[in-house]
Order: sequence, then C-alpha cells, then structure tokens
Amino acid sequence: MDTQKQNESKVITIYDIAKEAGVSAATVSRVLTNSANVRPEKKERIHRLIEKYNFKPNALARGLSDTRSKVIGIIVADVRNPFYADLFVACEVAARKAGYTVLLFNSLGETQQEEKLLEKLQEQRVDVIIQVGGRVDDLQSNKEYVEKVKHLMNTIPMVVTGKLDGTDCCQVRIDATKSTELLMEHLIGLNHTRIALIGGSMSVQSTYEKCQCYKQMLAKYNIPFRPELIAQDGFYNFENGYDRMNKMIAHKPSAVIAINDFTAAGIMRSITEHGLRIPQDISLVSYDNTFISNVLAPKLTSIDYNYEAFGKKLVKAALGMAAGKEISRMQMVTPSLIIRESSGPAVNP
Repeated sequence: MDTQKQNESKVITIYDIAKEAGVSAATVSRVLTNSANVRPEKKERIHRLIEKYNFKPNALARGLSDTRSKVIGIIVADVRNPFYADLFVACEVAARKAGYTVLLFNSLGETQQEEKLLEKLQEQRVDVIIQVGGRVDDLQSNKEYVEKVKHLMNTIPMVVTGKLDGTDCCQVRIDATKSTELLMEHLIGLNHTRIALIGGSMSVQSTYEKCQCYKQMLAKYNIPFRPELIAQDGFYNFENGYDRMNKMIAHKPSAVIAINDFTAAGIMRSITEHGLRIPQDISLVSYDNTFISNVLAPKLTSIDYNYEAFGKKLVKAALGMAAGKEISRMQMVTPSLIIRESSGPAVNP
C-alpha cells in the first residue's frame, strides 16, 4: 500500500515518459505538440503512457522539441583513406549549409571500437549518427552490433552507407553492381577478355557484389571465367595491390580492375617495375575516383560517386530521420565512369 501511494504521489516528467517509451524527450514533445514527424508506432506507445499516468505537460516540456544539439555524429573506418576523407568533407559541407556541425570519430579498422564510439556519441547527445565503413560493410551483419544499434536507435536515429540487417537504419549505399557493369563494359568494349580483379574481401558486401557482377558480365559476353585472375584476400591498400600484381603478372591479364585507388597505385608500381606499359600492355581501372586517380601517371580510369551529391544525400537522410520524418530506408548512389589515360584497347584480344 505504501509503495502504491508513493507511485501515485510521484510527479511524472516528460523524461519518465521518454525513458519508458524508449524514445528521446524531444520525441515525446513532438507528440504533445501534434507534430506529424513521429512514426505511428512510437506515437501510439507514447500516447498509451500519457494516458496511463494522466500526464499533464508544462510549457517547458512542450518546448523540448526545439532543444536539439544541431550536431551530427559521424563514424568512419579510417579518414586517412581518401574515399572516407572526401565523403566526410562532403557531409560536413552539407551539414553546415543545414545549420549543423559534425563530430567525427575514426574506428581505424577496430570493430570493437565501433561500439565504444556509439556510446561516446550518445553521451554527446548528437541528433543523429552516420556510419561510413566498418561493420556496416559486412556481408553478414554482426548480431551483437545489430543489438547495440537497435538499442541506440530508441533515442538516436542512424544512417549507414552499408547495411545492418535487423535494424531500422536508413541505408544510403553505392550501387556496387552498376559500378562493376560500367568497368566491365568499358574494358570488354576495348576487346579485353583476360580481365583480372584484385583487392578486397568477400566478407564485405560491396566487394562480394562486385565479384558476382564480374562473373555475370563475363558470362553475358561469353568470356571464360578464369579463377586465377581473381585475387581477393582481405586487403584494400597499396601494399596488397603491389604484392598481388607481382603474382598476377604470370597469368598475363590484358586488363586489371583494382578494388580501390589505393590498391591501383600498388598495381601500377608492380606493372611498371616489370617493364610493362599502361595502357599499351595492360589496362588498369579502379573504383572511388579519389585525388589519387589524377596524380598517378598515367591518370587512372575510375568509378566516381559524385561525393558532393553523396554527402548531401547522407545528410538529408540523417536530418529527415532526426526530425522523425518518413523517409525511404534504402537509397542508392548512382556511379559514373571517368575515363582517363590508364585504359586502352587490348593488344592481343
């Protein structure tokens, strides 16, 4: 009886409602002000609790919907990689134009660190989180990380550039299949049939999709699949490109697709050290179209994502989720092919 009286006498606050509903105080406030920017299931859950406790909000509680931090948290795998650097800058510029600032964290390839970074961003009370790379790139989503993100999303929405199966994250993803189609059609159009694919890991969603498309394109054009022309052992860097190409030379590819521009730089070094010319002896193409593409000699043919538009799309999705708007949970980034000096006709097709 005493406990019951104590509960009855307790003053229920907007924070109590938010905690029990598993949402932010700002979300409760938006429901109280009849905002349309709250998902129906959350709105229903909050209304049930308001009725349960006969909650009467004060003016301060009603105004909490305006108490946003105006900060977007961004986690990237490694900002030293020009792909992540270019995309981060594009996000920062788009956020600034929208009146937001950004808080950047690097996981540096340490998957366990990603969970800690989520906690740090939660402590900083960011309005929304964007994750680029890391566990969101996994072909098979990590169950523990999925549960961590699901719990986090009770209060903070999240946008990813890959996927997290089982969560309600918004996915803004590069069309990896279309990227590979563009490269393969370009090389096959130049009469290449011995096309090598170097770099990356099959445990990464985008690399897996690229490899599958590579095989499908060979079949489409009746070109034999040669397993010796694929070298994917988990890396995306200069050293791996150099080492893999040293071994690939023996298989005499007429063209090579590098998994990214970093890898392409290593491949280019190997080709030239073997006394071969690009593109006269071997054509070389790549993904990402970072600044590396323009500083290599010859300049590199590469897949471009229009980083400015990519960053705008990520930030627009993030701010839409932060405002509780209904947005598409799957958005694709359309790639384009930038043809430069590193690709040319096959000598002996």
